[in-house]
Amino acid sequence: MNRSWFISFEGIDGAGKSTHIEGLSEWFKSRGHHVTLTREPGGTPLAEKLRELALHESMDPLTEALVMFAARREHLIHVIEPALARGDVVLCDRFTDATFAYQGGGREFDWGVLQTLEKMVQHVPAHLIRQPDLTIWFDLSPEVAAQRLSKARVPDKFESQPISFFQKVRAGYAKRMTETPSRFAQISADQPREDVWRDVLSAIENAYK
Repeated sequence: MNRSWFISFEGIDGAGKSTHIEGLSEWFKSRGHHVTLTREPGGTPLAEKLRELALHESMDPLTEALVMFAARREHLIHVIEPALARGDVVLCDRFTDATFAYQGGGREFDWGVLQTLEKMVQHVPAHLIRQPDLTIWFDLSPEVAAQRLSKARVPDKFESQPISFFQKVRAGYAKRMTETPSRFAQISADQPREDVWRDVLSAIENAYK
């Protein structure tokens, strides 16, 4: 692994991705890599402000999608691209697949419009559309996720949605994976933490053979 890598972590809230992204950051650092650990929406001061709007303000589905992509453009230009240029391993808690899953799946917003925005926002030098080298999808049934979140923090507007919303989000992730299967590693998040971690490391090793 002698070049930069961009890895995104995806899944509905409660799937456990945040725990494992921290662990993977330490794993890479212990092997001598410089790691940029970041998240979406967010990652820059402006993008974090947009995050607060997206997570807590009611808005039209198109407005919501535009806010997500606006935050992503800031994040991409000011954090992700510079980190990759330095040779970092970039670990991102959610990226564009989340927009397709939540806005395209959960909100049932037009998939084609999201693809158009993706092409516009993620066009960077030498990449028609910047995508992660690997996307680890922590797949979990919405019913189990809801049980895990029942004693967690105060939910944001997405976490407050009914089970039926997250069933559509899960279907959105599955649809996205069928479009670019070579980029995805689907991991069952409904198993003991150590088994999930084993699968995460296996996905890394398979991607970097």
